[in-house]
Formats: sequence, C-alpha cells, structure tokens
Amino acid sequence: MVRVTDGLPAEALREVEYDGEEEWMQNLRSKATELRLREEYDDSMKTYSQIISFCEDSISQKNPDGEDIKKLRKALCLAYSNRAEAGAKMSRYFEALADCDEALRIDGSHVKTLVCKGKILLSLNRYKLALECFKSAQGSSESADEEVDQLLGKCKKLEFLSRTGGFDVSDWVLSGFNGKPPEFSEFIGAVEIRKSEISGRGLFATKNIECGTLVLVTKAVAVDRVIMPQDSDEKSQLVLWKNFVDRVEKSAEKCRKLKALISNLSTGENEQITEVPDIQTFKPETDVSGVDLEKQKLVNILDANAMVENGESAKVLGKNSDYRSVGLWILPSFINHSCTPNVRRVHIGDYVLVHASRDLKAGEELTFAYFDVLSLLGKRREMSKNWGFNCNCKRCEFEEKIWKNEELREIERLMTMEGKGFGDLGNLIYRFEEEMKKMMVRGKSKGFLRASVWGVYEDVLTSEKMIGKWGRKIPAAETVVESVAEVVGSDERILRVLTARLRTKNGIDEVEKAGSLISSEYSFTLSKDRLQRKCVLSIALYSRRGLAHAKNF
Repeated sequence: MVRVTDGLPAEALREVEYDGEEEWMQNLRSKATELRLREEYDDSMKTYSQIISFCEDSISQKNPDGEDIKKLRKALCLAYSNRAEAGAKMSRYFEALADCDEALRIDGSHVKTLVCKGKILLSLNRYKLALECFKSAQGSSESADEEVDQLLGKCKKLEFLSRTGGFDVSDWVLSGFNGKPPEFSEFIGAVEIRKSEISGRGLFATKNIECGTLVLVTKAVAVDRVIMPQDSDEKSQLVLWKNFVDRVEKSAEKCRKLKALISNLSTGENEQITEVPDIQTFKPETDVSGVDLEKQKLVNILDANAMVENGESAKVLGKNSDYRSVGLWILPSFINHSCTPNVRRVHIGDYVLVHASRDLKAGEELTFAYFDVLSLLGKRREMSKNWGFNCNCKRCEFEEKIWKNEELREIERLMTMEGKGFGDLGNLIYRFEEEMKKMMVRGKSKGFLRASVWGVYEDVLTSEKMIGKWGRKIPAAETVVESVAEVVGSDERILRVLTARLRTKNGIDEVEKAGSLISSEYSFTLSKDRLQRKCVLSIALYSRRGLAHAKNF
C-alpha cells in the first residue's frame, strides 16, 4: 500500500506531521474553550491537560533551537494559563496558582497569566502579592487595560483596609441597605490567642481598645442560608445542617491551609488543649502545611463552633436578615462566652465584623454572649447547660450570693408573675432600687442586677403612663441604660428605651446623647466631621423609625 507521504523529503514530511499536530491541537483548544465557556470547568481542565502533555512531550523530542519549539512553548504557556483560569472557577486555588507559576516560567510577562494569578491571590486575600501581579500586568501590557486598572485600584483599597480596618458602612446603612454592600477585606486587629481561664483557648486584646473599635473582620469558611419559618420541624433544620457540613467539607478539601486552620478548633469535648496557634497563622499571607481531618472530627468541630448569624451578640444587616442560617468563621470561634460580654458582631454578606462593645484593657479576654444575658441568673444557668458548660463569670458569682436576699427574691417573684396580671411594675422597680440602696449595691454590681430584670425596666421606661406615675421615684432612662450597657454592652432592647425617649424629646442634642450612650453597639470608622451622622446611624441600625429619622437627617 502506497501512502500519500511516501517519497517525500524528510523536511517536507516533518511539515506534514507538524501541520497535522497543529490541527489536532487547535481542535483540542477549541474544545477546551467551548467547555470553559459552558462552565464545564472540570472537563475543560482535563482537555487542557491533554494539550499540556502533548506540548511537553513534543518539546522534549525536538531540537531546542528549532523554530517550532517557540510555537510549542507559547501554546504550553497559554494552556497552563487557561487551565489555571478553569481551576480558579472551581475554587481549586492552589492548583491554579501552580499552573500560573508554570506559565510564568515560560513567559514571565504573560499578561493573561499575571491577571489570572492576581485574581486568585485576591480571592485568597493575599493583597500584596496580588498587587505585584497587577502592577506587572500593567507594565507588560502594550495598551491600557481597563480591567487591570480596576483590579489594581480594588487591590490597593483592600490592602489598605486589611492593614487599618478603616471600614465605613454608613452610606449603605443610611440608604436602607439598598445597592451592593461595601467591600470587605480580612482584618485582624490587636488580638492574640492564649489559653483561657474560661475554657480552652480564647482571643485576648494585646493593647487597650476603645469601645466601638473594630477588632476583627473575616469571611465565612462556608455559610448555608434558607428561608425557614420559626416553627420549622427538626427535619428541616437537619437538612440545613447537612448542607452546611457538606459545604465546609468541600471548601476544606480544596485548600490545605483552610483544612489546617479548621483542625485547630476545639471539638467541644474534654480535650487537653496543648497547642496555642500564633495569630499570624490566620493571616492570609501565611502559608500552613496540610493536615488530615477526619469527617467525624470535622462534624464535632462544627457542632462546637458553628454560629447562627442572627444569634445573641449579633446583628444581620441587609437582605440576609430574612434567612435562617448557620456558618463557620474561624477566628471568632475562639471567642468564649461571658454574661458580661465585651464584643459584639455584625454580619454583612458572608463577612462578620467583631467590635468592642465596651472599653477593653490590654490582656483582657474578648467575650461574646452565647445566649440572652438580659435575663435572670436561673434562666442563664439553664441556657449555659444547654450549651454544655457552666458560666462562672464575675456577674454569675456575684448574683449567686446577692439573690439569696429574701426581699430581692420576693421582688423577683412578683416581677416574673406580673406578666400574668400581678403587681405594679413601676412599684416593683422602685422597691428593687430601694433594696439595692439598703444593700449598698454600687457601680457595676448595680448594672448586673438591672440587666437581670431588664425586661421589667424596659416596660416601665418606655411607658409614658408609668413614667408619669413613677418618673420622679425611679432612675432616669439614661442612668439605667448607661449602667446596663457598661456591663453587657448594648443591644436592640436597650436601644428601644432610647428611641422611645427620642419620640418624646426632639432635637439633635438628644440624638447625640443617645448616640453616645449606644456607641458600644455598632460603631464604624467615621471621620470626626460625621459624628452626628454616627449618632443617627447607631439608631438606624436597629429601628425602622430610626432609619426614617436618619434618612431625613
């Protein structure tokens, strides 16, 4: 049998073979591109892998000085770059970075690869390295590239925020949460991890921190949200939990550092905590070697550390407030409970912002309220048992002794019965305050007791009728609010007392006074000339009435 190529000179034969190879590779490239455009990234990566293998084999067999080597190396560079792009779409970031590095070994000024690598590093919150990539891409491009300029600007902004924590969400809040939420970067303030006297390990302030200061911003490893009625059955909640566990597991499998960070968390069992990780480990630019993480250990870790977005010490801003959710935020998982919490959290999108709800001293441990601390000791004891621990904070120890007083216990009994139609709440508050005077309860101790029966104070201080009858005999709303906020920070119920006051006393002085009283609630970095706006913002965060007031301010 005579072939078409029989009798051709060797050089002509090589040209025929090369043309056939190039056509075959061009078909593969077209197939890979089509798969990538159809978002079939896994199959796309496999096809690019075929191109890479072919190019590498061909290069190893050819004359290194040959003209066709240049074409093969160019094709190889592009294949690595495209495979990196497809890998990034599947969140296989470390594989994608390795492909980018291979492409850049071939052509260090390959703009497409530099942009791809910069985007991946940006997704991993490695802002400085991403910045270098975008600058190199900008310098290598012969013409102005609008996308590179935008990425460069975004990267500079996020790198600045990651260093300073200078986030400002006021415009978005005052607009009624319209439009896109602000962009956030990972931020770790003046905190470190130490062994805790409360439980296991905790987060501690490394310097004095003023009330309202942002101490931590971090994105969820994974979060699952559903619209679910409050009375949903156990089966619906189990589905939410299973989906969440699957999301975390998939995220951990794609990132060795993430898996290692998760494995640092407590399983909630009586484990001997020997390792205290360095806070630097949790910064995006720090690399961590991989570890094994068994499924059961992962489930135990999530059971002990997962948070609901709309839990105690938290506020959800924006559209996510309509959902039931559960998520994992790694560093906040180190924050222990106290009935005198000193930090609170705000959830915006997948990010959580943790800030001081009162002044913190250097060396003081950061604490959340895991449950409602504006409640009586007995109720708090019950809730802490549901969480699997006994709270022994200073407030609980104090109240353990003080509630043994017979008169206080009688007043407490009447307060809890009042909801069933017994007693005059204003009279009970008056008796309660008088008994504290007799027992010489002062300072924070007075705030502890007022916080325990806050519901009664709220009913009295927001009732014009009660204030009219008892206003001269009981403390002013500001006095009560200040004393309670000093020991537990502030929350929506405390704010309601202040907004009720604003309805009866108009004027910016009253707004500023309210803003200063609740500065422990949610204070964001604002310039001094926006102080009045900050006061109104604090009110807007919690009340539709306040939001309307803020919009007209």
